[in-house]
Amino acid sequence: MPTVKPEETVDDLMDALRADLERLAAIPSIAFPGFPAEPVREAHDLLVELLRGAGVTGIERLELPDTAPVIYGEIPPPSPDAPTVLLYGHYDVQPPGDESLWKSPPFEPTPIEGGLRARGIADDKSNVIAHLGMLRAYEGRPPVGIKVVIEGQEEYGSAFDDYPPTDPERFACDAMVVADLGNLRPGTPTLTTALRGASEVVVEVRTLEEPRHSGEFGGAAPDALVVLLKALATLHDVHGDVAVEGLRREDWSGTSYTEEEFRELAGVRDGVPLVGSGSLGERLWSGPAITVIGLDAPGVEHAASAVVPYARAKLNLRFHPRQDPKEAQARLVDHLRSLKPFGVPLAVTPGDTGPGYEAATGGPAYRAARAALKEAWGEEASYVATGGSIPLVNGLAKAAPGAEVLLFGAQDSMCNLHAPNERVLFSELRNTVVAMCAFVREYAADFKATDLKAADPKAADIKAADIKAGGGAA
Repeated sequence: MPTVKPEETVDDLMDALRADLERLAAIPSIAFPGFPAEPVREAHDLLVELLRGAGVTGIERLELPDTAPVIYGEIPPPSPDAPTVLLYGHYDVQPPGDESLWKSPPFEPTPIEGGLRARGIADDKSNVIAHLGMLRAYEGRPPVGIKVVIEGQEEYGSAFDDYPPTDPERFACDAMVVADLGNLRPGTPTLTTALRGASEVVVEVRTLEEPRHSGEFGGAAPDALVVLLKALATLHDVHGDVAVEGLRREDWSGTSYTEEEFRELAGVRDGVPLVGSGSLGERLWSGPAITVIGLDAPGVEHAASAVVPYARAKLNLRFHPRQDPKEAQARLVDHLRSLKPFGVPLAVTPGDTGPGYEAATGGPAYRAARAALKEAWGEEASYVATGGSIPLVNGLAKAAPGAEVLLFGAQDSMCNLHAPNERVLFSELRNTVVAMCAFVREYAADFKATDLKAADPKAADIKAADIKAGGGAA
């Protein structure tokens, strides 16, 4: 197995990795209904070619109903006592949205200062290339066993979210690197340790058989839109904090944005205050959020002078990583059903719900990851959470319940993922590859030392030092 000096080796690889990233990002692999399937297959085939070239063997194409193909491959452990690491990413991307808002065509990777701009170049193609870079650095023979899982329909959602627990042997591992996110800000090494859960609820109001003249009937005839707005107003208190009882909220002790960073990222207009109380981490990650994401009501442009007979809203709930998803959704549903604004009942329909996730951070993989990120970026890693959801994380964790789950990668919070002008910085990609190289080295050493200590405590420290120096692993 080759001895790897991560920084020197990765620097030598960067030109080729950039070229492969440009090839991959030029493919409009949008796995949404209404978009052609051929680019999705093209991205799949390109990655299979690149992974084979990097030493991945036993590559399979997992086919599930109504789902783009999942790439699965392996590299056997170099020895029976070496751990196995699962590497996850996805090759599909979000639609580009309004292309007039892009500074360059979304599927023409375009140089920017220090990086590249294109749809999907950060989410998640740069992270897939980071996996590839680590494998190339070790010439296909890393000091750990490898399982590669790269799906093709993450952005839209698919049957693969629930598949891993049905095939646990395939996904068995000691640790997994879920590379579908990245640093809090460029240059700040970050491990994401928690994901909020998500749920949707629809609330409807019907008061009249049809619209009625607001002059003749307004004041006594119940206005469905007013009833709905009255109900929605109860979801938050005067500070903007969620007022639904039973939704879990705790202090956040990790790193977070500054208010200035967050205002810029969210595009908050000058003079408009942020809502809620407590730290930003608490509001964004360890507490609940309720957003009205859709509203059915007459439009202003063509509004008639009539009492509105029907109104409907769709709510998105984000909840604490450790709160049971059914319980969290039920708290919101019960709150709404208990209301009768002006005596009018609400029809409340629960929608999809998905659990959050909180990682255990005290094991050997986390020790190795903290050391690796410090080696790559030159400073201690920060812990953050994210309000977004990665449904597959829970499926993988159920399939391999003893595995440590690490969430880091080449994105950063300022990369415009899912927005116009998405970009990735070469510094983040390069340092992510360095960190992954260092991670598998440190993890192999720590893993073997732990096994040795169980058998011979005196020999363990000597052997571990030999591994890190290159005597038994890279």
